[in-house]
Amino acid sequence: MATGVQVRGWSGPSRRRVPRFVVQAPLDVTVLRSGIPDTLPGRSVNVCERGISAMLAGELVPGEAVGIEVRLSQAMDALRTRATVRYQDKLRCGLEFVGLSSEQRAAIREWAKESKAETEISVSPASAAEKKGTETGGGTGAASGGGGGGSRPKKKRRRLGWAIFLILVVAIAGVAWWRWDRGWEELESELKNQQASSAEKPQVQVPAEVMEKLLVHKVEPTYPAEARKDNLQGIIALDIVVGRDGSVVSMRALNGPEILARAAMDALRWWKFAPYRLNGEPAVVETTVAVEFKR
Repeated sequence: MATGVQVRGWSGPSRRRVPRFVVQAPLDVTVLRSGIPDTLPGRSVNVCERGISAMLAGELVPGEAVGIEVRLSQAMDALRTRATVRYQDKLRCGLEFVGLSSEQRAAIREWAKESKAETEISVSPASAAEKKGTETGGGTGAASGGGGGGSRPKKKRRRLGWAIFLILVVAIAGVAWWRWDRGWEELESELKNQQASSAEKPQVQVPAEVMEKLLVHKVEPTYPAEARKDNLQGIIALDIVVGRDGSVVSMRALNGPEILARAAMDALRWWKFAPYRLNGEPAVVETTVAVEFKR
């Protein structure tokens, strides 16, 4: 993410303490299961400084810790952070950010202002209909007190209002379905490309000291509270495969307690290397890295 951005409070209108912005952007959600990272591609629905809502090509479990990578626009760096699953409904889930830096929060606000992102309104159609019905009912009561002659025109207006409301709901639903169907086709295409890329076998084994010089982005692991309590320490060695773009596409712990190995892989998922070049071309390589845990 961009650094050096001055953090400013949000001054725009919102019905929430932190405004949510409508955004459809591809994202990856990575969850560790049995020590193996499982990446679920998806598309965001809305985002705010506290979390993100998304449609994923798979299901998560509330309470799971995951890693998120999302690029809100082509002009900004990808947002990489950890999150906790707060709810899951079929393919839609809500993720609460964990440890989001002040620079990342500022970047979200800057993106929202520069792109003039639409603020999501937290008013349901049912609430709006209930309010409308209450107001209409009050007007009908006042008219009936003066006589029954004005009741029929008001009933006609009420039916007309409901008809217009239903037409608008159907139109909005149709547009939303079209946008979602188009986005899902793009998502499936991206998923096929990712699977093809990750299926490539390493072309060469590169020494750890050589790859260390190509490391451009490093995320320190979180020391698990359970491991700290049990005074578990040590160095976790991992065998990793780095793709042509410098991202870590697969990893395998070679030693150490499982709880420390999971924490190491959770951090390593976000490491980024400059592409290793073989005969002048980016190559898929295999190497070994070490992550130390100490009190």
